[in-house]
Amino acid sequence: MSKYVLKRVLISTMTLLAILFVLFVMLDKMPGSPFNDEKLTEAQKALLYAKYGLDQPFFTRFFKYLGNMIRGDFGVSYTINKNKAISEMIAAPLKLSIRVGLQAMIIGSLIGLVLGILAALHHNSWIDTLLSVMAIIGVSVPSYVFALLLAFFVGFKLNLAPILYNASNQARSLILPTIALSMFPIANISRFTRSEMIDVLNSEYVLLVKAKGIRERGLVLRHALRNTLIPIVTIMGPLLVNLLTGSMVVEKVFAIPGIGLMMTQAIQNNDYNVVIAIAFVYSALYISMMLIVDILYGIIDPRIRVAKGDE
Repeated sequence: MSKYVLKRVLISTMTLLAILFVLFVMLDKMPGSPFNDEKLTEAQKALLYAKYGLDQPFFTRFFKYLGNMIRGDFGVSYTINKNKAISEMIAAPLKLSIRVGLQAMIIGSLIGLVLGILAALHHNSWIDTLLSVMAIIGVSVPSYVFALLLAFFVGFKLNLAPILYNASNQARSLILPTIALSMFPIANISRFTRSEMIDVLNSEYVLLVKAKGIRERGLVLRHALRNTLIPIVTIMGPLLVNLLTGSMVVEKVFAIPGIGLMMTQAIQNNDYNVVIAIAFVYSALYISMMLIVDILYGIIDPRIRVAKGDE
């Protein structure tokens, strides 16, 4: 198992380095400048470029940034919060976005698994049809539409939860955005669970277990669910990262000061350091999730790590 994990960690590290290099190349070739103020003369802009090291050769800047980043230093903001350390800027918004994303993922996973199992156990019945239609709606309708509907009906009409984010009442303020973001994972996980569970329940070894007189509850929990989890775990990692990176509009609807809002501001103001830092954090989260998925593969089914070279 250790060899398997080490191999995955090395691959993930090399991938992150490649992503950082590509980000640097893209931003280096993009038109525009973080110092677009019309009041600045060309001489003043040149001084600012020299101050922040932007006049240095590409590879000098890249390796300097890489060395600083390893020490946890992402540089400073050029425009949206001048000369403030980016690591300090993104800490609170990132924590808030991760909290909302994790809450939505936990709720979506639990409800999705239950609905998927229920649909599979009642295959070709009205329950299966109803849950399948609900899943299609959940996949098709964007999260911000659910956010607007929840804000209007639950927040405004019924006044059951706050519409706008309030730091002094954070728990209640995150109820509606969490529900809105959980709709997509609920729909996806329920669809995958239903499909995989049906296949597993019709497999030969499950039919053999049934023939031995195992109760249906024990059959589902001990035998069918474990084999169903492998493909479900596959989509959970990317789904979680999509919740974090794709929640910008939902954050906007509920006025949540998350990392998505900061990313939008940084792009609009050509704040290159902030853009690279947030994009790299997004990439690191995605690759970390995929690394966890790979490790869980090996735990759930040892045949996978053997097939990938673990001895």
